[in-house]
Amino acid sequence: MKSSPRIKIRRRFLHPLWLLVSLPGYLGWRLLPALAIGPIGIFLGVTALLAACAIIPLSLNTRSMKNRALADRIAWVGLTTMGFLSSLFIVTLLRDVFLLGAHLTLTAEQAAALSTPSARWAVALTLWCTLIGLAIARRPRLVQVDVPIENLPPALHGFSIAQISDLHVGPTIKRGFVERIVARVNHLKTDVIAITGDLVDGSVPELSAHTAPLAALTARHGVYFVTGNHEYYSGERAWTAELRRLGLTVLKNQHVILQHDGASLLLAGVTDFSAHHFDPAQRSDPAAALFGSAAATSPKILLAHQPSSAAAAAAAGYDLQISGHTHGGQFWPWNLLVGYFQPFTAGMNRLKNLMVYVSRGTGYWGPPNRFIVPAEITRLRLVAA
Repeated sequence: MKSSPRIKIRRRFLHPLWLLVSLPGYLGWRLLPALAIGPIGIFLGVTALLAACAIIPLSLNTRSMKNRALADRIAWVGLTTMGFLSSLFIVTLLRDVFLLGAHLTLTAEQAAALSTPSARWAVALTLWCTLIGLAIARRPRLVQVDVPIENLPPALHGFSIAQISDLHVGPTIKRGFVERIVARVNHLKTDVIAITGDLVDGSVPELSAHTAPLAALTARHGVYFVTGNHEYYSGERAWTAELRRLGLTVLKNQHVILQHDGASLLLAGVTDFSAHHFDPAQRSDPAAALFGSAAATSPKILLAHQPSSAAAAAAAGYDLQISGHTHGGQFWPWNLLVGYFQPFTAGMNRLKNLMVYVSRGTGYWGPPNRFIVPAEITRLRLVAA
């Protein structure tokens, strides 16, 4: 017997609703009584948790709001709260494990005496991590990496690529942030600038004013862009046209040959690893991106949003793949889990003869938090192996 459309809608709605209610419910149950803040404190704590249940889903759905200033404030409060509660959930779980160990190894009185201080430390630690993570998220660091390449022509020794990835222009990342990134990248004076996807979280009409500073990016051999999964969520065709209007070269299973001081370098780009789910004609294909190139052209560099493209890139004979997507897990403790979903999490890696560099991202998605996992602008330099 088939489920009715109404039942399906209810199931889709109830699943996130259950999660949204159960998480604050668990935190309130485990922390509020233990904090020893009295009835008024508990009332205020319950009120704050109920407010979080309302503002978090609202912060994820601000696009339809006509008052953009109010929408941005709601996004900031809701997304910051989301990050705070997700970290507090993990810290509270660890606290419960600690208290269980205390009950098993100490007397009942000694274990009970740990309840209030451990609850206060859980809240204080999470608040500190959230504030530090916010400060780190808004100040991407510069990461400089030398990439060893076999048989690199002498003229290409020192060839430099500036990488921006996962900027996620949207609810809390606006024009001012983009302008600062553009200024810092231009200051590096690299040979190529590569933007490896997930540039935006919203439509062209919403965000074109905030991505406009990208037109000022300059490099000796140009600025190149490949799509990430979030471009497909946000209207990939419209964004491809907009970025080309800004002067960026969008590579969709294509390549260019760059002539640098008498030597040749192949720079290719593929659509996102999941692009075929949105448009079958855009299936990511590193081998197809080499079509029409001379087999002897070396080195071969691939821009691919997801590290998952590495297996096909290695088989196609690339020397270097430059990716993003993972955010390095973005903030603790999720940085400990991202490795279960991607072959490479961050930094320089090797797959057979292929070097794979994975950026931790220049921006952030959702919570403005980068605790332990700093955002980065990357300067890669080719050197002889």
